[in-house]
Amino acid sequence: MHASTDDLVRRHAATAAGAPADEPVLAGGPLQRLGRRLGLVRDGSNSVPLGLVLGGSLWLVLLLFSWIDGVHDSLFSLSAIGVHVRLLVALPLLFVAETLVAPCVATFIETVVRSEVVPPRAQPALRADLASTRRLASSWWPELLCLLGALAMLLAGSHLHLRGSSATLGAEGASVSGTLAGLWYGIICLTVVRFALLRWLWRMLLWCRFLWRLSRLDLHLVPTHPDRQAGLGYLQVVHSQFMPVVAAISAIQAAGLAEEIARGTTPLEAVGPAIVLLAAVMAGLFLGPLLILAPRLRAARLAGLESYMELGSAYVNAFETKWIVPAAAPREPLLGSADLQSLADVQSSVGMIDEMRWIPVGLRLAIFELAATLVPMTPLLLFKYPIAELADKLVGRLVGS
Repeated sequence: MHASTDDLVRRHAATAAGAPADEPVLAGGPLQRLGRRLGLVRDGSNSVPLGLVLGGSLWLVLLLFSWIDGVHDSLFSLSAIGVHVRLLVALPLLFVAETLVAPCVATFIETVVRSEVVPPRAQPALRADLASTRRLASSWWPELLCLLGALAMLLAGSHLHLRGSSATLGAEGASVSGTLAGLWYGIICLTVVRFALLRWLWRMLLWCRFLWRLSRLDLHLVPTHPDRQAGLGYLQVVHSQFMPVVAAISAIQAAGLAEEIARGTTPLEAVGPAIVLLAAVMAGLFLGPLLILAPRLRAARLAGLESYMELGSAYVNAFETKWIVPAAAPREPLLGSADLQSLADVQSSVGMIDEMRWIPVGLRLAIFELAATLVPMTPLLLFKYPIAELADKLVGRLVGS
């Protein structure tokens, strides 16, 4: 079966940019290569099965050890909810994000090549940048450093002041300390989760590096582009795919707050400031990289305003001379003249440039980031509004009592 024309164009554009569809830019590394060998990473970057198997297997072994030690009641208490959130929610979400981001980055590269935002003269430099980014993403030493960092956090756990009793060695402090379950969770499970988080931090640094190098290229930014971002609007789509990472980090923080509230070490009133701080940090980590391109977009906007205002002045002067200033010679009929439509087009172009965002963060992306931060926090409301109480009130209203 022959490939469709669209597929051929897409493949050609990706190859021209040095980013074939089967070689994602922000994917790779020893863990992903191991997942491919085990059949847990499919279609180049689909690592969701790897995340599910990794988190699920760690949790099942922990469950087995808790039954052997006779501490399963402590493991399933509210003060140890972070154990389950880290392994069954946060860890898989990190691999969901990896699966979503890689093809989106490839599409972004294809888009800027096809639209000649990166013109032919700059494409050799883009190919070099992509090759460098892909090489770093596939190297073994960054993941080794992430693993060493996770082990260092294990050794320094008591000095990190992390939220929740399940954030350090021993799933629930002294109740499981020294047991097989506590050692398995504290040494193995926490190390794996921290490794996955540090691995994502490395990928974000790599993405920032790529955006910085992209901003240094001789880009053809069109200030009248309909996306209001000079042709770079698809970057917002790329960053929307990072939201599972935001949700994973927020879920870990929510679980830590829940553990502290359940143990009485943190009042419920302290949740608000913690959420505000978390939202600010997440915005800085996952929206902040877009500011790297802000100087180029601002320069494109200012240059566009200068050029189009000069064009507009020349056009309106000519329009006034032809249609407004009285002339002795007879003029063509105004009705049906293309001059009026051209005047409107010039005005529309200047208006589009004036509305162009030089900070490439739109309202929708900001809402996505805020939602990814807040949604995992919503279960904390149950400490103030228990389910049973809410159910009684709802039933009472339905029956009119």
